[in-house]
Formats: sequence, structure tokens, C-alpha cells
Amino acid sequence: MARTIATYSIAACDLDAGQWGVATQSKFLAVGSVVPWAEPHVGAIATQAYANPRYGTEGLSFLREGLSAEEVVGRLTAADEGRDQRQLGVVDREGRSASFTGAECLEWAGGRTGPCYAAQGNILVSAATVDAIAETFESSKGTLAERLLDCLDAAQAAGGDRRGQQSAALLVVEQDGGYAKLSDTIVELRVEDHELPLEELRRLYRLHEALFGETPRDEWLTVDDALANELRDRLAKLGYDGELEDALNKWAGNANLEERVDGAAEIDPIVLEELRELS
Repeated sequence: MARTIATYSIAACDLDAGQWGVATQSKFLAVGSVVPWAEPHVGAIATQAYANPRYGTEGLSFLREGLSAEEVVGRLTAADEGRDQRQLGVVDREGRSASFTGAECLEWAGGRTGPCYAAQGNILVSAATVDAIAETFESSKGTLAERLLDCLDAAQAAGGDRRGQQSAALLVVEQDGGYAKLSDTIVELRVEDHELPLEELRRLYRLHEALFGETPRDEWLTVDDALANELRDRLAKLGYDGELEDALNKWAGNANLEERVDGAAEIDPIVLEELRELS
């Protein structure tokens, strides 16, 4: 077992988007390797304090069977002699939530739940940290990933961990919503050891969105003759000659932007901006 010291987290879902996820920050090396667990149309789990990683695997198994979040928490903790040192948050496929804090978790420790979220933390400055997570999730807009990041920032601003910061993680899943529509993982980012892990997590998320995010198709630009000539010239400067579509595809592949390219009749503004900056 691993003691994820001074940790706060939120397990949550967006039922309309079909997404489940977990965000967490801790005074602990590589918190993302222990706390967050999620599966599309199954649920999300955060396991922390004197963390029992089996809560993740076994909890998701119970959720697949159709158990509610409350039932999963009951099953996991009843079978665990170390329950008094554990902390757990669960959100199920229907958005029902439950949070558990063992009697021996170090102060301040506790949780708060609501529709589609379970927020919890231990060794915190005060209950204000968990309250900030809950209130931010309830009032925030945007994608689930953005809302979860906002929750972490609000928690830290409200006091955060009593012993400081070290690592942070963000996990969001959606069936066939990830890379090339062949993965269920929309985003999985980890900051393993950093003085300002939440700032670094934000930086990584911005980079992730630039490379793998989606610009609505109606915002793509039509490649007319003038733009086609510009693209050919810029690609040639970078060493990509030949037919426009072939050259664009080769450059995009090397730039890790292949998910933002679809032929040469239209172009994603993000791709055009990156090409202009490089050439």
C-alpha cells in the first residue's frame, strides 16, 4: 500500500458528454500512478490517504456489475482491515457519488459529494479545500477536463495541502473518444515531481489540446488558390515538397498534428498557425 500524503482529489463525470474522470494533487511522488481510476460508462474512482490501489481495480469491477457508488464504497471498505486509514471517492455510471474517510486519516480529512462528483482530501489546511472543489465543480462550465483542472486550482487557492505540493494528475475517459478514436483515454497527464505541479499540469494540458484537441469543422479554413500557394511555400521551406496534400500530411505527422489534418481542401486554423510560426 502507498500513503499518498496530503492529497486532495475529485472523481467526477459529465453524463451528457459520456465522460468520467479524476483530478488530484498531492505531497507525494507520482500521485497519478496511484489515485485516479476511470472507465467509460462504468465510473471513476479516487483512492488515497494510506491508499489501497486495489480499490481502483476492484471498484471498477463492482461498478461494471452495476453496483452504485455507495454500494461500491461499502463493499471495498467492509473487506479491508485497513479501512480506517483509507480515503475513497466513487462516481458511478449514473452519476451517483459516494466518499469515504477512515477514522484514522490525518486532519483535516473529509469529503463532499453531489450529483456527478465526489471530492475528498486529507492532511489539508481546512475543510475549505474540499468545499472549494465541490463549489467549483457545481458552478463551472466547459469540458470535464477543464472543470477538473479548475477544481484543483480552486482547492489550492483555498489552502490546499498542509504539507505542500509535489505531483498532480488528470485522467478523463470517453468510449472511443481518445487518440484516433481508437482509445478510450481522452487525456491522461501526470506531473510526477514539481515545485508547482498545478501550473505544470495546466501547461501540459494546453500542449495536449494544441496537439490532440478538435477545432469544430465549421471553423476550418477553405484552402483557396492563395492559401494553397502559401502552404506549398511554407512546407517547401521546411523540406516538404510535392503534392500539397502529401507534403502537408508528412509535415503534420512529424509535428504530431496528424489528428488535425484531413486532406488539403480545408485546414484547421491551429495547423495553419503552427506552420506559419515554424516557417
